[in-house]
Amino acid sequence: MSAPGGIAGGGGGACSLGIAGIGVLGPGLAGWQAAMPVLAGEAPFEAAPFTPPPPALLPATERRRTGPSVRLALAVAAEAVAASGLPPEELDTIFASSNGEPQVIVSILDALHAPDGAISPTQFHNSVHNAAAGYWGIAVGSARPSASLGGHDFAFATGLMQAGAQVAARGRPVLCVAHDVPMPEPLDALRPMQGAFAVALVLTPRPGPHGSLDLRFAPEAVAEEPPLPPPLAALRAGNPAARSLPLLAALAARRPARLRLALLEDAALDIAVAP
Repeated sequence: MSAPGGIAGGGGGACSLGIAGIGVLGPGLAGWQAAMPVLAGEAPFEAAPFTPPPPALLPATERRRTGPSVRLALAVAAEAVAASGLPPEELDTIFASSNGEPQVIVSILDALHAPDGAISPTQFHNSVHNAAAGYWGIAVGSARPSASLGGHDFAFATGLMQAGAQVAARGRPVLCVAHDVPMPEPLDALRPMQGAFAVALVLTPRPGPHGSLDLRFAPEAVAEEPPLPPPLAALRAGNPAARSLPLLAALAARRPARLRLALLEDAALDIAVAP
């Protein structure tokens, strides 16, 4: 992936981004303001269980159709955009998820094993990987470009790299969201995960109130991340979206940091954080 003056292969030029808004939701991290002292090491982390809230921005009919992963994504997206002060309908969007909406996938697989094999149309349209992006467009009335990405364990870094390239190429703010929930039985035996987690960043072409990031593609896969307290480290290891925690910790502590997050295909994303 490359962009003029932005992220390029082979250790190319850096892409500089501002952060205008942040949203986060996970066990013991109920929103960015509540999570900041925990991530900065100023308050203890208590992994309290939570349920992703119904998306208030959606009409009631659409709201009832959403699953846990979509609700999680929309909650952090709404928080980040509200903090940014930017019109949500004018933002390009990137949604990244390793598993999408796994409860729907299991439900469809169960239906295929039933005698009639009938699949609900509602279930089918919720099974696609861009379901969260579609619901966000409906919720805010947006027709702006949107991309939905996978990336297996590296979904957050993949989404952030795509968002950075897009900001650099188009000079427009981008809402970047990473979200994942655990697989239900029996798929959890093949893809074990710990806890639900989502993060959203509103990225801009100029420095923002939450600081700035310089991103650079690196062809080496070695990751360089600062240590986290054991409970946060377990969450980071157990959920692909939670691999954003070292970055969020640096932003919460308002300290400069250099990170290297692994990508697919033996590559990495270098991140320089400026508070």
